[in-house]
Amino acid sequence: MKPIDPSELPEAPRPRGAAGSLVDKVYGELAQRIASGDYAPDQKLPGEHELADMFDVSRPVLREALGRLREDGLITSRQGAGSFVQMRAQQQPLGFARVETIADIQRCFEFRITMEADAAHFAALRRSDDNLGKMEAALGLLREATKKRKHREDADYAFHLAVSEATNNHYFATSLNALKDHVAVGMKLHGLSLMGPRPGLEQVFEEHSSIFEAIRDRDAEAARTAMRHHLETSRDRLFEGRLLDLSFR
Repeated sequence: MKPIDPSELPEAPRPRGAAGSLVDKVYGELAQRIASGDYAPDQKLPGEHELADMFDVSRPVLREALGRLREDGLITSRQGAGSFVQMRAQQQPLGFARVETIADIQRCFEFRITMEADAAHFAALRRSDDNLGKMEAALGLLREATKKRKHREDADYAFHLAVSEATNNHYFATSLNALKDHVAVGMKLHGLSLMGPRPGLEQVFEEHSSIFEAIRDRDAEAARTAMRHHLETSRDRLFEGRLLDLSFR
């Protein structure tokens, strides 16, 4: 007997299976692209056929993901024209106050240690081959830079972003994108610290490699530990172990 397609029963509770996971994946990817500005306010999304091919999913799966985006106010449909990113002029974009002090840099590291350690954990559980490819590409740039006694902040950030995207939870990538300017300040100063009398470029590359290997091997706890170790040691290298008391700053 031909199996029932859940998309034909829209009022029935949806089982948590392959179809549900695909809907979540498409929804998360489109939401992340909207949040990051890849799809700007009032921009028309690609057509259903193109989006279905892009994500390698069926039209019913895509339509359910688009329906959730409409329910959440991220897109709107215009009869005969397609789907468009919802204008939200009344809302402030996700962001943070500017980095103005050394204490702000330390706070950013503190937040990233917690957030990105968990991101690495979930990335190890959910990563795809495409996610691994992005991490490998960034790792390759870091490898070449290390050989040339340089540090590439762009490749460093690309690696961390690829890890956050591998969680298949758009909140991680959206948060890291919102922190991009703050992270850039910390990475720039950290990179300069690696050029001092005790260069640590090789150690930093090894830390990134350990994160990648744990995610590749789907070892969630090792990935969490490796990411926490990398961010904590990066912070300690930058501050030379002398952290500020943030209680009153």
